Amino acid sequence: MQLDKVVNYHKALADPTRIKILILLAEGELNGQVLAEKLGISPATITHHATKLREASLINERRDKNTIFFSLNHYFIKKNATAAEELIYKNVNLKGAVDVLDEKNKRLKDSVIKNFITSEGRLKHIPAQLKKKLIVLEHLVSRLNKGQKYTEKEINEFIMSFHDDFATLRREFIMHQFMFRENEIYELNPPEMWAHWEVLT
Repeated sequence: MQLDKVVNYHKALADPTRIKILILLAEGELNGQVLAEKLGISPATITHHATKLREASLINERRDKNTIFFSLNHYFIKKNATAAEELIYKNVNLKGAVDVLDEKNKRLKDSVIKNFITSEGRLKHIPAQLKKKLIVLEHLVSRLNKGQKYTEKEINEFIMSFHDDFATLRREFIMHQFMFRENEIYELNPPEMWAHWEVLT
């Protein structure tokens, strides 16, 4: 699961009222008015918290005329509950496999960079094969500064210095954990979190 999704999930839970809403919905579908009465808060407050929960895919909404009913999104609640643990421990079993870049991997990396990057440093095209794609993505992001925060415009301009399809490459950076995005601000993840092409067959 992407880092930003894990963070958003925990942000959605970081409020006692939202936890109480989820507990009440565990017993079945309820509308906003009933939730407000049970929790002793206004319907507007319920709407505010429900929006946060829906954005994190923790609840579903169903409208019946002028009444909105809420229910738990069981799949995403269970999926997100273990996502942080999986993210934290995902590299433990790779220890040793990725610590040392052996000669075979070094030759492969050099070959991919030579085939896909021009002498001027431009990317000829985005590789279709995942392993080669990750090598190219790693090559590109290694030119960003660790700890620096970038706006989306700055990231787009950075990518366009290598390739015109900035939207696709920006999305790939996030998908494969090279970068973390929050509120349209981008930052490099630690290399330990990057997708490791070395362990792919």
